Amino acid sequence: MINKKQAIEVLNAGLATGADYAEIYVEDVFSTGVALDNGKVESASKNRSYGAGVRLLKGYQSVYGYTSIVTKESLLKIAQDLANSFSGERVLTIEKLKTKKAKNIHTHEIPLSTVPFEDKINYLKRADKVLSEYDPRIIRRQAAFSTSKKDIHIFSSKGYEYIDSKERGRVAVMALAFEDGKIETGFNGPGASAGFEWFLNEINIEEIAKNTAKDAITMLGAKECPSGIMPVVIGNGFGGVIFHEACGHSLEGTSVSKKLSVFSDSLGKQIASPIVTAIDDGTIPNGWGSNNIDDEGNPTEKTVLIKDGVCTSFLLDDFTGRRIGMKGNGACRRESYKYEPTSRMSNTYIAPGNSTPEEIIASTKLGLYAASLGGGSVNPATGEFNFAANVAYIIRDGKICEPVRGATLIGSGKDILFNIDMVGNDLKRAQGVCGSASGGVPVDVGQPTIRVSQIAVGGNGGELK
Repeated sequence: MINKKQAIEVLNAGLATGADYAEIYVEDVFSTGVALDNGKVESASKNRSYGAGVRLLKGYQSVYGYTSIVTKESLLKIAQDLANSFSGERVLTIEKLKTKKAKNIHTHEIPLSTVPFEDKINYLKRADKVLSEYDPRIIRRQAAFSTSKKDIHIFSSKGYEYIDSKERGRVAVMALAFEDGKIETGFNGPGASAGFEWFLNEINIEEIAKNTAKDAITMLGAKECPSGIMPVVIGNGFGGVIFHEACGHSLEGTSVSKKLSVFSDSLGKQIASPIVTAIDDGTIPNGWGSNNIDDEGNPTEKTVLIKDGVCTSFLLDDFTGRRIGMKGNGACRRESYKYEPTSRMSNTYIAPGNSTPEEIIASTKLGLYAASLGGGSVNPATGEFNFAANVAYIIRDGKICEPVRGATLIGSGKDILFNIDMVGNDLKRAQGVCGSASGGVPVDVGQPTIRVSQIAVGGNGGELK
């Protein structure tokens, strides 16, 4: 770790040719992982990575470099090389740095980094036991537990050394079912910025395993999904991935500030149904996507992106905010020191409404119930998307009926926001890793049960009748 005196020398070297901002990001990461395959320990690992990145900004230009050799000499070389990208007179000199230690918003009674492999293996075996006993058609069972502890120092030309530490853990449970040549999978992956006590007390690993097995077996017997334009009820929790992908990315400064988003000029305008409010909140205690500070040293915030259907804010880091004349709101994130940071989501969700899930289903005469969504793709410039439904059912006369497989939701973020006509009161968040310009970062997606009045559904089951 370099000290303040060395950091000041590196920052000033970077500022020598007119850069108006300089930053050194240093991280030390300790991670562990253990995985079971059909009840046997497949792998157990401990890893440590250490490195630093230097970023310089000048107006709307940025340059970035990184190294795993964290010495004054190495960082000076990077800063000087980056400074050669600019030509001009020095506009800023750093003389001292004040230390700011981030306030930890999370509780860690049993730090994950201190939990022995044996305890994690025994925990996973509780899930494997449920999977193994659920149904003989489940031919493969996997369970894994991963943790990471990241210590961070950010030396910034704002005049501060920011110090932070964050620890996360995630469990992944997968069941693969096979019958008559068909294969289906079930998956659940809860996680948190919390200690081992969260996994012991806040989630039921046996119930998670049971639901994972149930999803795989249910879809094994499902018929092909019909296609057409129809009402779709999207379940809570991971159903929120459709907002995250189709709308959330289009509200990030990365695309908004360059006019590459369908929502670039939408501040103060109606972009959704009046019953829709959407929030990104990086301050949720123990939230999987939460952080004490962002990767520029700014405190994370609760940002209302859409209020009663009106676009009220974007997700911004300080740099993307320059282009649109707005300050960053704690949304600067990166996977590691190997990535230049930019604006990213944290815990993003549609706020709860007034309807019960039962009311939403009962008021739908004929349509699709997408209980769980899977992978998909989106174009932020147009908002066009397609998503697979991992678990889906046909709704007939207000009742959930037969399961269907191969359902794909196709549309655009702009259309789906206006077509949401019912919002439930059963908000739930689910965990994932979002890949984008600055790498893969932990995020929560979430929503209550919602209904989209009409959306294109792709499938090989003919017309819905």
